[in-house]
Amino acid sequence: MIRSIQRFMREEDGVTALEYGLLAAIVAGALMIFAAPAIQSFFKKLFETLSTAIDNAGKDATSAT
Repeated sequence: MIRSIQRFMREEDGVTALEYGLLAAIVAGALMIFAAPAIQSFFKKLFETLSTAIDNAGKDATSAT
């Protein structure tokens, strides 16, 4: 029993995984803070382009009949 506890205390795999998870969360948070305006601008332009294309396709379809 004591050996298994000592082995558990020496094992660092879980600690390393926890550190990587924490680092990934910090990087993701920083990206969300600093890249949010660029991401919002990209999606706004994308949806405006798609909306215009759909509107034009609808107008072309109604004028063809």
